[in-house]
Amino acid sequence: MPYSAIRRPESRTGQITIWNTRRGAGCRTRVLYNAVAMANEHLPTDGRNQAGEGALRRRAFVVIFQSRTPAGKLFDVLLIAAILLSVVAIMLESISGVRTVHGGTLRAIEWGFTLLFTVEYFVRLWCVRSSRVYATSFYGIVDLLAILPTYLALFVTGSGYLLVIRILRILRLFRILKLVQYVSAADTLVEAMTQSWRKVLVFLYVVVTIVVLFGALMFVVEGPENGFTSIPRGVYWGIVTLTTVGFGDITPQTALGQVIASIVMIMGYGIIAVPTGIYAAELRDVMTRRRTSKSCPECSRAGHADDAAFCKYCGARLAARATAND
Repeated sequence: MPYSAIRRPESRTGQITIWNTRRGAGCRTRVLYNAVAMANEHLPTDGRNQAGEGALRRRAFVVIFQSRTPAGKLFDVLLIAAILLSVVAIMLESISGVRTVHGGTLRAIEWGFTLLFTVEYFVRLWCVRSSRVYATSFYGIVDLLAILPTYLALFVTGSGYLLVIRILRILRLFRILKLVQYVSAADTLVEAMTQSWRKVLVFLYVVVTIVVLFGALMFVVEGPENGFTSIPRGVYWGIVTLTTVGFGDITPQTALGQVIASIVMIMGYGIIAVPTGIYAAELRDVMTRRRTSKSCPECSRAGHADDAAFCKYCGARLAARATAND
């Protein structure tokens, strides 16, 4: 026998030892596998966070971070209902008439939701394997910002209204409803925006330059007597006019100012189409790449749509795109 492998379990250390021997070589290689590390590969995960060790932490992770089980779906539905109710309470409290009559009740409701979300946040930190990974993720930061303003309101007046950031947590709705096609479409849109940000940045630089120049020009032409009391005031007029919003709070009164305003308004219609064209071109390129990259495992031909389930050439089943929720 030129080569053999013998596996010896070692119960005291929880490790597996593999002995390899080769005839005439007089050497052997010992490879140790840590059983704990191997077990961690099978812990539940949501694509970024992984459940911590222990049965209780794993059960909590499945309920809080996943929506495959009835308990997980119920938790997410109740969480979203609590988020909506808390946001409604914050909005009602900002109305002076409602605040005068029901201010105490609304503040009590808000503190109740804040304590509930605080407990939920710390449970999330407890049930994940790496609390740092969750705390620095997008949802982790949003969850923290959703509870901080209430505590800051004890020291800083008016910070409580920042709690409307809780509305961002409704993005978890995508995970509940399992809208895979919409999540995939969102990924396509985000990728197109990422690819086009340099061009858009150059476009915004050109726009800012235009409004600064025309704002300064209108300040010189119209002057303070016609409402253009400063260059920043003229820049404000330039932004409102170039974007075709036209509030009408500042209007040129001289003939030359009206000619300049007409030029800016006409330029506005042409400028609006520029970022749309940039983004549309990048979106088309992203969709083309995704369609081309999906090939058939049987005939190896590409060119399928991103959501195609079967090959349009041979009819074989295509591999499904992996998602973070699966």
